[in-house]
Amino acid sequence: MKYRYIQKRQKNSIFKNNKSNYRKNRKLVAVRYFGRRIKRDLTNFFKWIFLAIITGLIVGGSSSAFAGCVREATAFRNSHLWIFMLLPLSGVLIVFMYRKMGRDDRGTNQVLSTIKSKDDVPLRSAPLIFVSTILTHLTGGSAGREGAAIQFGGSIGNQIGRIIKLDEADHHVIIMCGLSAAFAAVFGTPMAAAVFAMEVVSVGVMYYTALLPCVIASLIASKFAAGIGVHPELFHVTQIPELTVENGIKMAIIAAGCGLLSILFCITLKWTSIFYDRFLKNPYIRVVVAALVVIIITMILNTRDYMGAGSDLISRAIENGQARPLDFFWKLILTAITMRAGFRGGEIVPSFCIGATFGCVAGSILGISPSIAAACGMVALFCGVTNCPITSMLIAFELFGFSGVSYYLIAVAISYALSGYYSLYKDQTIVYSKYKAKYINKHTKM
Repeated sequence: MKYRYIQKRQKNSIFKNNKSNYRKNRKLVAVRYFGRRIKRDLTNFFKWIFLAIITGLIVGGSSSAFAGCVREATAFRNSHLWIFMLLPLSGVLIVFMYRKMGRDDRGTNQVLSTIKSKDDVPLRSAPLIFVSTILTHLTGGSAGREGAAIQFGGSIGNQIGRIIKLDEADHHVIIMCGLSAAFAAVFGTPMAAAVFAMEVVSVGVMYYTALLPCVIASLIASKFAAGIGVHPELFHVTQIPELTVENGIKMAIIAAGCGLLSILFCITLKWTSIFYDRFLKNPYIRVVVAALVVIIITMILNTRDYMGAGSDLISRAIENGQARPLDFFWKLILTAITMRAGFRGGEIVPSFCIGATFGCVAGSILGISPSIAAACGMVALFCGVTNCPITSMLIAFELFGFSGVSYYLIAVAISYALSGYYSLYKDQTIVYSKYKAKYINKHTKM
């Protein structure tokens, strides 16, 4: 009996020890599991902070230099108008460089395609887009600068990813990082730049995994640019009326007009390309003919306002409430002729100009402040041609302040809804429908 009692006690003791060991082991396993997860997350966190800083410094420095060169080229052209006559020659040089060194260049579309797939953005495209954009602005072509910045930043980000041998997913993020940094350096809008990189690729889906690196890179790039004297073009919106039903309806009409105008802009760009491909197949003849047409139209109109990006037109429309009735039309036409012929730069700043001048004229006709109408027209048209409503709102906040926030929201929302599935970028994807909570996953029209 005593022996059985001892055996039972021994068994209980062993059971308790095993149970205690099990609990200890379970706790140890849990600690190790969560420790590994915390270590992984912290490693990833600090990895992207480091890469974002590097990307922001390299791309920010390069893009700032690029923006400074564009500014100097514009200043030189404005003080030496004779150089406008060299536009055909600059076009020939651009075509020659691309045929010899970058035949497969697809501009911003190439960057968007690379973010979604295994495509590549060669580093050689960076100096090509740099030089060709400077030549375009120096000789007075109607073009922006953000297309160059996006491709510039994308190619540098791509090269950084190659050097440090990132995997495919991280490689896409570093390219987005470079895109954000370049956009922020050129425009001085870090919030909009960070979101633009995540929003522009697939409409309806945000690449939130890139939020941290894009924010860090864009902030560093914008500060770097400001530090060397490349400041953003801020516009002071005057006469912001109180939001009433009447004023809301007027702004809705202007926004609807911008949505339709964005479609017209995209269609004009597409049909200009088709015309060139059908009737001017030789790239050298194409660029010379286009340059001569731009020169002739400019001389007939007797103004230099449509040369370059059109920043002066934007400034007058927003700050002074002044714009000629057909400013938006001529800027649209000359931009399509210039950009589809083979010149480089981008269509976003010209879209700013088209939207601002249209909004200013429409505001004067409808009896609402031309200044706020121009500001809303600018961001509404940008939204229409890029399908990036959040970026559009952030651009409005960073460039104009928050005083007219209600009008900006109205303009962006209506333009986004009425602009259809058109876009400046053929490789942009509409993942979810604009009109129903429905997955469609289709490429945009152009």
